[in-house]
Amino acid sequence: MSGLILSAPASGSGKTTITLGLLRALALRGVRVRAAKSGPDYIDARFHEAACGAPCTNLDAWAMTPARIAALASGTGTLIVEGAMGLFDGAPPDNRGATADLARILRLPVVLVIDAARMAGSVAALAEGFARHDPMVPVAGVILNAIGSPRHEAMLRRALAPAGLPVLGAVPRLPDLAHPARHLGLVQAQERPDLDAFLTRAAALAEAHLDIDALMALAARAPAPQGSAPQGSAPQGSAPQGSAPQGSAPQGSAPQGSAPQGSAPRLAPPAQRIAIAQDAAFAFAYPHLLADWQAAGAEVTPFSPLADDPVPPADLVFLPGGYPELHAGRIAAATTFIQSLKSAAQNTDIYGECGGYMVLGHSLTDAAGTVWPMAGLLDLATSFASRRLHLGYRELHAAQGLLAGRWAGHEFHYATTAQARGAPLFAATDAEGNALPPMGLRAGRVCGSFAHLIDRRG
Repeated sequence: MSGLILSAPASGSGKTTITLGLLRALALRGVRVRAAKSGPDYIDARFHEAACGAPCTNLDAWAMTPARIAALASGTGTLIVEGAMGLFDGAPPDNRGATADLARILRLPVVLVIDAARMAGSVAALAEGFARHDPMVPVAGVILNAIGSPRHEAMLRRALAPAGLPVLGAVPRLPDLAHPARHLGLVQAQERPDLDAFLTRAAALAEAHLDIDALMALAARAPAPQGSAPQGSAPQGSAPQGSAPQGSAPQGSAPQGSAPQGSAPRLAPPAQRIAIAQDAAFAFAYPHLLADWQAAGAEVTPFSPLADDPVPPADLVFLPGGYPELHAGRIAAATTFIQSLKSAAQNTDIYGECGGYMVLGHSLTDAAGTVWPMAGLLDLATSFASRRLHLGYRELHAAQGLLAGRWAGHEFHYATTAQARGAPLFAATDAEGNALPPMGLRAGRVCGSFAHLIDRRG
């Protein structure tokens, strides 16, 4: 495997912008490059895809086995992994699932992106501390971000010289390249009309201020991951060489689910014909799950509730998470979608995650306090008028039905539940094993919860 991990001492260090710039710069050079995101992040991954023109998968060291991670990371071309939070930050109590775990499993070198805006000589202590903290996590160099001036850069380089850590880039402060954010992440890639221009500027920044040749040489020396899949299988979803990617995939195209899988066991599809909601309100579906289902022969058909599409003929209707609260009026007015969903519920399984779960309820209250009618298939009322953060990994168990068995999942939303009556879908614990209230609801062939399922347990 050829690849590297871009991580940081903490969130907000600038690793997303630098990752996107590097991906787009390599794609413009005609380099075969692909991306992955550490942890349960839907939004950054879609930016990665737009930057390099190839599918981006999530690699989750809390929810996935090493063999699963190695298989998802397999393929030809250089793999650029963007870390989450700080390098050693993971779930309590032992930081399991940190980006450092991916470095150990994949045996990839780590490049530390340091926000040096308020640093001088102290940068050496920080970089050396991270480099020495764990010999199984090879910090192979640093990128200095938010540099104030050539004099500032020279001070930082002098401080780092005795440590022997290569400086692989020094990026100036450019506040106009910051991403607009919403809730727990960035505004979605498909919502930025200036996305291609933004990525082109980020690539120019990378070409001007990163040592891309040194980064590629570092990536080429990465050994094979632990438990890696056999080499030689054809890569899927690679970008055409010699041409620049042009933004994200168009809406209404086949679901993004073609991340390479290697030889690790795949998840069996929950049905043969799966209709999946796919638009700006329903954008949070993991590519590795869709890829598993399609590889096993399932027919996955996208449709758009925001376009008032009827639910296609299917054995399962899947409403993923997203931002239905931003489009609640349009969803409430999508009578063709709502009526076809209600009709489908008579003889078709329907499953909703997070935002999709809220749409299955009878009402959704937006941040302004307006109450919008939803599908009414579950006795559920949710609200953003009174917000509360729910965030963390979840161990889930469904005793029966479509999702029977044990799952690793993640919960991240600000919605509050005003009413939830009916049989629960999951028994749940948090990452530390503490019991949580039962999650979700099921009624007949309809079920859902706020949890995003990542992979099966066992």
